[in-house]
Amino acid sequence: MARTFEFVNDLTCSLGVSDMEASIQWYEENLGLELLYKKDDIRWCEMKTSIPGVSIGFSEVESVEVVGGPTLVFGVDDIEAAYNELKGREVRFDGEIMTIPGLVKLATFFDRDGHKYMFSQSLSSDCAEPQQAGSA
Repeated sequence: MARTFEFVNDLTCSLGVSDMEASIQWYEENLGLELLYKKDDIRWCEMKTSIPGVSIGFSEVESVEVVGGPTLVFGVDDIEAAYNELKGREVRFDGEIMTIPGLVKLATFFDRDGHKYMFSQSLSSDCAEPQQAGSA
């Protein structure tokens, strides 16, 4: 079935957080994200990532429940450097860096509310390019 709409170059990943100010500071210090705007009246803010068109939005909630769902994976050029930098800042990781030979290195870590993220570093130049939207 043909789609009757097109996506724009904008993706906001929305997360519930227990303390918006503390989360803003954590993401600035640990991931280098930049505050785009904050709306105190609705307890919402968005932070810019280094990926064009991708932001992370925070909704301050009474109780954060992390029960699975998608994991945001940030590609990095040097996973050991990223891992060691965040480890040095006492960011919690789920074990050591995992290597899938010839494909990728992965490291899973958590923000202050327990949301799971990953760093990935490609080990293969043979990975297929992603298809463009609308192509099959």
